[in-house]
Amino acid sequence: TGGHTTEILRLLSCLSESYSPRHYVLADSDKMSEAKIRSFEQKRAETFSESQFSLDRIPRSREVRQAWLSSVVTTLYSILYSLPLTYKRKPDLILCNGPGTCVPVCLSAFLLGLLRIKRTIIVYVESICRVETLSLSGKILYYFSDYFIVQWPDLKKKYPKSVYLGRIV
Repeated sequence: TGGHTTEILRLLSCLSESYSPRHYVLADSDKMSEAKIRSFEQKRAETFSESQFSLDRIPRSREVRQAWLSSVVTTLYSILYSLPLTYKRKPDLILCNGPGTCVPVCLSAFLLGLLRIKRTIIVYVESICRVETLSLSGKILYYFSDYFIVQWPDLKKKYPKSVYLGRIV
């Protein structure tokens, strides 16, 4: 909680106001990230007066140190919870960077695209701390994302679909 939020907010700080409104999806138990997002958006509103954002919460797909088998069940629950949210928001773009919460949202958006309801571009940015291996979220979303960005050249060598742009956060 918090580290991925800091990274994604650094990325968002570089985006123009045309990426609006922004819809943040948080785990229901994540309080620290909400405070960081609200602070970020408050500062952003000083520059962009028409700045719009919303916060949505979904059940956490996997707790820290949760058993793998039970995490399958909680992730499926999170996906079912995410489907109506993704359908309601119908995002053009999902920009995510690794917390387990992004997996259900991305898979829901991918499913809506398969059903020809709404095509969403999924951009996954692997965390800068992932130097030699992908995170679990990265290992899953490598196959579902439109753009998969890594921040270390060794990861680009291991995962040819990935895009290496250097360190971006």
